[in-house]
Amino acid sequence: MIEEEAENAIKWIQKYVEKTGAKGIVIGNSGGKDSATVLAMAVKAIGKERVVAVSMPCYSNEKDFEDAKLVAETFGVRFLKVDLTNCYQQMEKEIQLELNKIQIEKMEKEAQINIKPRLRMTTLYGIAQTLGYLVIGTGNLCEAMVGYTTKWGDNSSDFNPIGNFTVEEVLKIGKYLGVPEKILKKAPSDGLGNQTDEEKMGITYQQITEMIETGNTDKEAKKEILKRYQNSKHKREAIPIYTFKRRNFFS
Repeated sequence: MIEEEAENAIKWIQKYVEKTGAKGIVIGNSGGKDSATVLAMAVKAIGKERVVAVSMPCYSNEKDFEDAKLVAETFGVRFLKVDLTNCYQQMEKEIQLELNKIQIEKMEKEAQINIKPRLRMTTLYGIAQTLGYLVIGTGNLCEAMVGYTTKWGDNSSDFNPIGNFTVEEVLKIGKYLGVPEKILKKAPSDGLGNQTDEEKMGITYQQITEMIETGNTDKEAKKEILKRYQNSKHKREAIPIYTFKRRNFFS
């Protein structure tokens, strides 16, 4: 039963926070199902007083902020808003000025897009370190398997309770924990453009789930999923480090 696994994951959160000696948890609150579900899990694990939700708009849809606010209010957590628009604009400008010096007229579009989640990661850690809290991850298994994450952005956290749950399982956990139905029914989006996640990828989360659970799905979707899985392998692995033999007094 998914409810049993949800409770096990909640206990795992509680134990992990206790083990590290952290005072609480900081979460990036996008107003989507994943962050809402993780927020609900965190509250049940350590209490609402020890959870801080952070909205970080950057050329974002105002509806996403309202949804994030709804989630925070539903679970009674402290809610912060850090608008990253000006920061993003300045960073993009400074990078482009330097690129012009090497005859690059415009930063690559995906590079521009990925600045935003990396700024969000920096923001969360700035708040977390100040408070003595941990940053909790909100990426699900389907996203990880096809690399639909930004390296050193939304895939960066201290720990992640839903990293082994599919989208469908996250939705069930969210429903079980009382996440507003409006949030659960919302089309998945990374908030980095006008398209949904599935429109950007050209495949559905249901197809990715089928691959995870059965190893098979629609022929064309399977081909795309496997290609994305191979191309994103580096996102799921530790940083490669050149090694050589040396004495190690820590072993």
